[in-house]
Amino acid sequence: MPPRLVQAAALGLSYRPRTPDDLPFLFSVYAATREEELAQTGWPIEMRLHFLRQQFEAQRAHYDLHYPAAEWLVIEAGGEDVGRLYLEEWADQLRIIDIALLPAARRQGFGTAILNDVCAMASAAGKKVSIHVEKNNPAMALYRTLGFVAVADKGVYDLLERPADDAGQRSALPIS
Repeated sequence: MPPRLVQAAALGLSYRPRTPDDLPFLFSVYAATREEELAQTGWPIEMRLHFLRQQFEAQRAHYDLHYPAAEWLVIEAGGEDVGRLYLEEWADQLRIIDIALLPAARRQGFGTAILNDVCAMASAAGKKVSIHVEKNNPAMALYRTLGFVAVADKGVYDLLERPADDAGQRSALPIS
């Protein structure tokens, strides 16, 4: 079940299930998350695009294999596709498999609102929230503000968790 839209709805956000027609959009979201990293390689654009397509397909295959009961959602703002939210509910937790927004949709409070809604949903079910986050991800500060703590070092990623008793109790910023 998608997270109840409370804070996200106040910002004009909605979710819908992904469809096969969304693959080009989802690729663009994925590519945007790797843009800064790949700009440093000096690779020609064709090589970067080829690499990104391979990595996108590998990630999709990995997610489909390891998260068979996941909810694959497209995030919309004002009727426009702006990101993706992938979730899977487990017995003791709500796993955020992935959350990503296009650059134009960042720094508007969307991520905070979505995470607050996910945490509130987990709290209502008595579950913790978990997510793998790259150590150098600029959103790491937001996760910490929301009460997530690193529980495992996974190389370039940290496994972050927000305890069930904390979920929904803290907000990074008031969302108006």
